[in-house]
Amino acid sequence: MTDTSETRSADSAAQATQQSRLHRLMRYLPLIAPVLLWTVPCWLLLYTGQHWPLPVTFAGTALFALGLIGMPLAMARGHGRRQQDWAAIVGDTLLGTSWVVFTWSVVLGVPLRLALAVTGVGDGQDQARTATWAVLGATTVLLTWGYAEARRVPRVRRLDVQLPRLGAGLDGTRVVLVTDTHYGPLDRARWSARVCETVNTLKADLVCHTGDIADGTAERRRAQAAPLGTVQATRARVYVTGNHEYYSEAQGWVDLMDELGWEPLRNRHLLLERGGDTLVVAGVDDVTAESSGLAGHGAHLAGALHGADPDHPVLLLAHQPKFVDRAAAGGVDLQLSGHTHGGQIWPFHHLVRIDQPALAGLSRHGTRTLLYTSRGTGFWGPPFRVFAPSEITLLVLRSPQRPPTP
Repeated sequence: MTDTSETRSADSAAQATQQSRLHRLMRYLPLIAPVLLWTVPCWLLLYTGQHWPLPVTFAGTALFALGLIGMPLAMARGHGRRQQDWAAIVGDTLLGTSWVVFTWSVVLGVPLRLALAVTGVGDGQDQARTATWAVLGATTVLLTWGYAEARRVPRVRRLDVQLPRLGAGLDGTRVVLVTDTHYGPLDRARWSARVCETVNTLKADLVCHTGDIADGTAERRRAQAAPLGTVQATRARVYVTGNHEYYSEAQGWVDLMDELGWEPLRNRHLLLERGGDTLVVAGVDDVTAESSGLAGHGAHLAGALHGADPDHPVLLLAHQPKFVDRAAAGGVDLQLSGHTHGGQIWPFHHLVRIDQPALAGLSRHGTRTLLYTSRGTGFWGPPFRVFAPSEITLLVLRSPQRPPTP
């Protein structure tokens, strides 16, 4: 009979080996991904029976080669120690472009060629060229549309959220969520001001920012973040850190938000009271804070709820949806999160779901806890949003005890 402890040891060793292999693979991903993103569409669009004239083949190959070489160099220069914004813009744009061209070369070009071959439309060269032109046309449209979607002021998404423990006095409480503004290399100070103007039209009781304010330090992105100081709320403006703050001197962002009149909820809570009823509004640092090495930073739900009456409903701000497991175990009623961007550029959505329990919208976790995941207000990196529109969210909290509408 096998000893139980030996079985556990064997399972632990196997799991450790699997994680080690995954870590090794992730280490090589920055080298593998650019090669795949540029060489696969190059081969599919130029060298699979199209028989383009030599100048066309040469020019197309040169463009793909420039992308393959230029993208990682620009991204390293833009996001590395030098952090040169012009290089970041070039690298991020090339990354988004290559992702869209790669995706549609595979999901449109290959099936279209098969369909043309099965139906006998044209000869092999005609089928190959038709597929290539279709891919180039689709990617041009998607990149143009995706750029406009990324740069526009987000539409307001409104929904009612019923919380069974919410008292009647708090029925109709208006909570506005903005998140993942990602102020960065592209100067979006005017966009930031227009977002804040839109938020102010919503007459919020509580405005929440669930992190990833910017890519860069508070000192560097101050001008873009400054309009956040104009946001209005009848009760409070609250903020929690996201993972990108921990790439860019997180304490500087906490201090700037405090200076702009927002209340950083770093593992603490405040009380929102109305009509004799109370809502606990709590916040935690991002889960990456624990490994950031920054003194005093880490996600601690127990600390955030310390001293709160357990009979009062809890609204929790946590940047990443994956924190919802801890939230459900802690009896949280509603968690607000961002981080996923709704995938930002399809089909990256499917990769996000590997890491997070929710992509966008309202979901239930456990018997009590609801999670609302925003698709984000801004964008990260590539200035495109494809099938993942940005949003400013208005959540109207509803109590089951409220009187019926006449």
